[in-house]
Amino acid sequence: MKEFELRGIKAVSQATVPLIYKGFELSKEFKIDILVEDEIILELKSVESMLPVFEAQLISYLRKKLGFLININVPLVKSGIKRYVNNY
Repeated sequence: MKEFELRGIKAVSQATVPLIYKGFELSKEFKIDILVEDEIILELKSVESMLPVFEAQLISYLRKKLGFLININVPLVKSGIKRYVNNY
């Protein structure tokens, strides 16, 4: 978060997004790990192996255009990044 701040990039940690089902806003909310410039979702994990539930979580959040599922528990961080694009 500090790096985003230093670079002048708008980023919100633990951003809440309303849960909308068929046009109706429900009483639940999603909590996104980091929302960058109101467009990019970053979901951060530190796990031995990525589970399908993590991908499902990100996809359910993906009302925005772009999302990244990032596992930081790997020897090389770039090998722990998966990119997801909505409506393309």
